[in-house]
Amino acid sequence: MDKVFIKDLEVEAVIGVYDWEREVRQLISINLEMNFNTKKAGRSDRIDDALNYKNISKCIIELTESSKSKLIESLAQKIAKTVLSEFPVSSVIVTVEKPGALRGSKSVGVTIKRP
Repeated sequence: MDKVFIKDLEVEAVIGVYDWEREVRQLISINLEMNFNTKKAGRSDRIDDALNYKNISKCIIELTESSKSKLIESLAQKIAKTVLSEFPVSSVIVTVEKPGALRGSKSVGVTIKRP
């Protein structure tokens, strides 16, 4: 199966378990890898036959900005569920990262795969 991806989509969101994290917006980085058959779009060269990653990114940005999840695991699950229910993909791999969340580390995060 072909893969369509979105890499390093940066969104500001309320996320975290500490009181101070519930009061500020933090930068979240999101990566998606979606299984989608690109053969028809490759032949037709028409956006209607492709997986429109602009529409997906807009959807994910809106979801992330409004989610207020405490855990990145929860946000990743919400993103995967949304992509699978609203777009014609057979599976999705979602990575959610919090850059700078851990001193001495560039980023922390979670990667999930859903059918």
